[in-house]
Amino acid sequence: MMMRGMAAIVDGLELVGVAVIVIAFVHATALSLLHFGQRRERAYERFRGYLGKALQLGLEFLIAADVIGTVVIEPSMERVLSLGMLIAVRTLLSWSITVETEGCWPWQVAKNRGTVSGDEGSGPGAAGN
Repeated sequence: MMMRGMAAIVDGLELVGVAVIVIAFVHATALSLLHFGQRRERAYERFRGYLGKALQLGLEFLIAADVIGTVVIEPSMERVLSLGMLIAVRTLLSWSITVETEGCWPWQVAKNRGTVSGDEGSGPGAAGN
C-alpha cells in the first residue's frame, strides 16, 4: 500500500515538472510575442532567461521524482548508478543554462549581480586602474 502511495507521489512530481516546463514555455512565448510586437528592448534575452529558469525548476521536480523512485520504490545498484548519471547530466545542464542566461558560472552570479548594481568603476578592468 505504501509503495503505491510513493509511486503516486513520484508520478505527481513528474507531472508537475513537465507541467512547469510546458506552462512556462507557453507563457514565455506569448509574453515574448507581445514584447516583440511592442518592440521592447531585450525581449529575446528576457524570453531566454525566463525559459532557462523555468527549465531549471522543472528539472528540479523531475530529479526529486527520480530520487524518490530510486531510493524508496526500486532500490537497486543499476537504478542508483542511473540516478547518479542523471544527476550529473542535470547539473551540467543547469550550469550551462546559468551560463547562457547569466553570462557567468553559477558560483559567480552573486558577485556579478553586485557588480552590476554596485560601483562599476572600481574593478580591476575599470579605466584608470
